[in-house]
Parts: sequence; structure tokens; C-alpha cells
Amino acid sequence: MFTGIVEDIGIVQKIEKENENVHFTLSCSFTNELKIDQSVAHNGCCLTVVHIDGNQYTVTAIQETMVKTNLGDWKEGTKVNLERCMTLGGRLDGHIVQGHVDSTATCVEVEDQGGSWKYTFEYSSDDVTVEKGSVTVNGTSLTVVDSEDTRFSVCIIPFTYEHTNFHTLQVGDRINLEFDILGKYVSKLLQKQNLIK
Repeated sequence: MFTGIVEDIGIVQKIEKENENVHFTLSCSFTNELKIDQSVAHNGCCLTVVHIDGNQYTVTAIQETMVKTNLGDWKEGTKVNLERCMTLGGRLDGHIVQGHVDSTATCVEVEDQGGSWKYTFEYSSDDVTVEKGSVTVNGTSLTVVDSEDTRFSVCIIPFTYEHTNFHTLQVGDRINLEFDILGKYVSKLLQKQNLIK
């Protein structure tokens, strides 16, 4: 379980393919605090630490993860938003984030608003966003500004811009998207009652 509050930006150091699995080796400021078998969200995708060597650690992604996320777009040097799992008794600064990517979305517009940035994304799933609701973009807990059927926007303050990989995001880039868990349950219940299609 995560909160969507990014702790650090990791740097991809090495990518190795083994059969259908892909091993990613990254470096970050808290590598020395990690343990084998620990869960860490990478651009919002929960992956397990399988190896630690000095200031670098390795996680493994299976084929399903590669298909459903933007991990296949990573290269050596890619900046990745990182968050360790939440601790019991801590403040929930963002919102409830599972670390399970629902789909990817494409950045279709970046607007400099003179002190903040507005990013607009399009996606193809049946999931929904609502204005002022929560959404997780590359592991970052954000508030939806504009909401349409398969399109939404978020606004980014300077701190978030600098301390996440939003400053690297360009039109055409794919992002990992996790919709609000409460909204997903409501949608599923309504579908089961045939109230929506």
C-alpha cells in the first residue's frame, strides 16, 4: 500500500532481459535502507527488491507488468518516481494507492501556466475520473482538474515538478495510471447491478 507521495527519483542503471522477465537495476538516495523482498513503487508500479549491491538495487518485472505499464519505455538513465510502502501510524498525505497500474495514458498537452504546469492525458480504458477526485500518475498522487470520458488534466506545482519526473514529461510520452480505488469499487458495484454498462 502506498500514498502517492514520491520520496525520490531513481535512475535506471541497467536493464537485463531473462526469458520473458526484465531485471531493472536502479540507484537512489535510500538504497542503503532497502531490504531484499521489500516493495517499492516505480512510477506507481509495485515491484519487489531482489538484489542490492552498494548504492544500486534490482527489481524484476514479469511479462504482464511490461505489457500493462510504461516500463518497456525505460532506458538506461531514465528517471523513475520512487516510493516505499506506507507505514502503519503514518499520515496519509496523498490518497490510498495500491501500486497496481490500471493502464497507461498518453500525455497530449503540457501548458506552462506561469508558476505551475497543466498536463493533459488521454487513455483508452473504461475507468473514470472526476473533477477534484484523486488519480495516480507515474506514482504521484494528484487532484483531477478537468475530467472527460477518456481524458483528464492535472496541475503541478513547482515543488512536485522538480521532485518528480514530471520535469522530464513531454507530449507523446506514456505514463502509468492508477485510478482511485473507491471509484473503481463504486463502478464495479454499479455494473453488477446493471445500473451502468
